[in-house]
Amino acid sequence: MIKAVFLDRDGTLIYEKPGVYLSRPEQVRLYKSTKPALELLSKCGFKLFIVSNQSGIGRGYFTAKEVNAVHEHLRRLLRPARVEDIVFCPHAPDEHCTCRKPQPKLGLDLIKKYHIDVAQSYMIGDKKADVEFGQALGCKTVLVTTANGKNHLKKYPHLRPNKVATNLLNAAKFIVKSTEK
Repeated sequence: MIKAVFLDRDGTLIYEKPGVYLSRPEQVRLYKSTKPALELLSKCGFKLFIVSNQSGIGRGYFTAKEVNAVHEHLRRLLRPARVEDIVFCPHAPDEHCTCRKPQPKLGLDLIKKYHIDVAQSYMIGDKKADVEFGQALGCKTVLVTTANGKNHLKKYPHLRPNKVATNLLNAAKFIVKSTEK
């Protein structure tokens, strides 16, 4: 069994502009804390997985092929950290699929495929759906206040992640410190 960190993409690893659907590799801009955070988590034995809702596909804004090109570029930018797998929901919200976060299907598939120990694993994201996704999997959760995080804390006062962090590096430091106990 391995320990893992599930990561949201937009607003967590990379900048997200409200109303802009990222569809080209050259649009990817990492947060300054992204690479050091992933390197720290990798060094501490965590396998990294990206789980993302990509409703732009279902809305007809871009294709799965374009999303995969963005993900290949993202993998290159994140080196030397290694992302084990990137999975995404291609559906629009009104399609009511079973794979859109906060539904746990994508995570459950990864857990089964990679033999992940959820008790030792975490989910990091900037939205309510990310926290609920991690909780549905049985992981500890970290909400980063980049992008949507601050607004979601205000909008959803019942939201209870295990930790609120200002950025991905602070989230990674919290995870590493928590596992040293």
